[in-house]
Parts: sequence; structure tokens; C-alpha cells
Amino acid sequence: MKSWLYVIAGVVLVLVGLLWVLQGLNVIAGGFMSGQTVWFAIGLLVALAGVASLYTGMRRRTTARR
Repeated sequence: MKSWLYVIAGVVLVLVGLLWVLQGLNVIAGGFMSGQTVWFAIGLLVALAGVASLYTGMRRRTTARR
């Protein structure tokens, strides 16, 4: 897989994960996920997966340039 795909996937996962964390904490209200701690936990896991994907993509980009 190309390194830029890891970066794009990482950004999307981090943004979705943060949205779910905020909904789980009831900062963003109005949906079925609001105030549910399970969505806070799922959001954290998704955001961490996004950070790992970003790290992998950025690391591949720097090693490919050498």
C-alpha cells in the first residue's frame, strides 16, 4: 500500500475517532451516541488506530526518500 494512503486513512480515522469521543462525552449532543461511554471507548480506539496509521505512513514516506 502506498504511504499516502496510510496518511489519508490515518487522518480520517483520527477525525472520526475524535467525533465519537466527543459524542460519547456528550459534548456533541443530539444523536444516539451522545452520553454513551461505549462510544467514548470506541472513539479512543479508532483515534489511536488513526495515529498508528499516520505514523506508519509518515515513516514510510521518510524512508522512501532516502
